Formats: sequence, C-alpha cells, structure tokens
Amino acid sequence: MSENNTDADGELAKLTNGVLLCSEEPLFNISSQGDWYYRGEQLPKKFARLFSSILHCIDGQYYLITPVEKLQVTVVEAAIIIVDYEQKETSFLLDSALETQHQVESVKAFELHDEGIFFELERGLKAKLGRACYYRFINEFMIS
Repeated sequence: MSENNTDADGELAKLTNGVLLCSEEPLFNISSQGDWYYRGEQLPKKFARLFSSILHCIDGQYYLITPVEKLQVTVVEAAIIIVDYEQKETSFLLDSALETQHQVESVKAFELHDEGIFFELERGLKAKLGRACYYRFINEFMIS
C-alpha cells in the first residue's frame, strides 16, 4: 500500500472514529455471487459500486461508513468478486464484477479454500476469484 493510501486511511479513521450504527439490523446484503441488495431489492451495479467505495471490514464485520453514518452489511462469502486479473511482475491487477480495480502484491496473498480462492483487499475487505478466474488461477499457479 502506498504512503498516500496509508495517510488517507488514517484521516478516514479519524473522521469515522466513534460513529454509531444507524440500525441494529443489516439493511444491505451481498450474496455469494457478489450481488448487492438493499432491504431485499437488488441494487443496480452503479449503486453497488458507489457503496463498495465506503465498505469496510472491521473485526470480521462489514460496514458502510461515512463521517456521520455507519450501517451493518451482511456478506455471504466475499464482499468483492474478481472477474479478471493480470499479473504484473510479482503483483496482480484485479478487475471486480463491480468494475472496480484492486491490486495485491504477491501470489502469496491468495488463499485456497474448499469454497474458492480468497484474499484480502484494502479496508480489510475479503475478495474471491469468480469461477473463470478460479480455474485460470489453478491452471497457471497450482498445476504448472
């Protein structure tokens, strides 16, 4: 993570410190396929992408956090589903189903589980390789 990102994360932590939950009940849900729901209704991708930018995982719990609000989010498997990746020397550039980009520094960041291949992203978010990426990753890094 770059120094600028670390500084921004520190400033965000100062702004959101002590923000209370708006509701004890989760209003947002993210399915195992990465689809976002608000009160049972599926959100359009553009809104899910917007909300994903303020999604945080703190002590295993997911929240949407702004300087004045904090909402709990239920996540079935992973908050972000990766649909494509590109290896850049030792790091990976990842494209999500929400059309966002992320980066991981090493193949060692990927964890193989029975349910899929998972890894951690910024703000503590858990991500999972989508089906096509899963098979491609297995062929490139596990079988070879």
